[in-house]
Amino acid sequence: MTVDKGRIEAAVREILDAIGDDPNRPGLDVTPERVADSFAELFGGVGVDAADGLSDVGSTADVESTDPVIIRDLEFRSMCEHHLLPFSGIAHVAYVPSSTVLGLGHIARVVDIVSSRPQVQERLGLDIADALTRGAVAAGVLVVLDARHECVASRGARQSSATAVTVTAVGVCADDPLKTSLLALIGRGDG
Repeated sequence: MTVDKGRIEAAVREILDAIGDDPNRPGLDVTPERVADSFAELFGGVGVDAADGLSDVGSTADVESTDPVIIRDLEFRSMCEHHLLPFSGIAHVAYVPSSTVLGLGHIARVVDIVSSRPQVQERLGLDIADALTRGAVAAGVLVVLDARHECVASRGARQSSATAVTVTAVGVCADDPLKTSLLALIGRGDG
């Protein structure tokens, strides 16, 4: 899906006017274009199937492993669909291959695509797990997200240090003791 920058620019001008400012004054005169460019980047994952990016990966036949793979500390940013304010944090993703072994960059790409759309953190974890399950035919996926939300930090409760942690586990990763073991390994970060 292509972002309609012209419509965004017109909407931003209207918002600036609605808050009582002059969208044509110096300092704001280029803001609608800047916001449109920024939205094109922030919402670049709208309409994109993150599982499609996994079609060029290898088979376990040449790797012969069905052991869990964990990638920690993937930075992500997204936009809360309730307030269109950003949230950002760290994703930790574990998966158990069944027929496809992923390059680690593929996992980072899935996180980036899925987070580049209006989102809530709980669904973000589910969408990452779904893309990896469908695109990589993973036997199981576990996603831990730890994020700071501007809608909590800058307005309402104004809790600037608060983070939200969500855990999504599907397939064999939802079963103990594997789930507990993966969570323990993710928690052992050396950072």
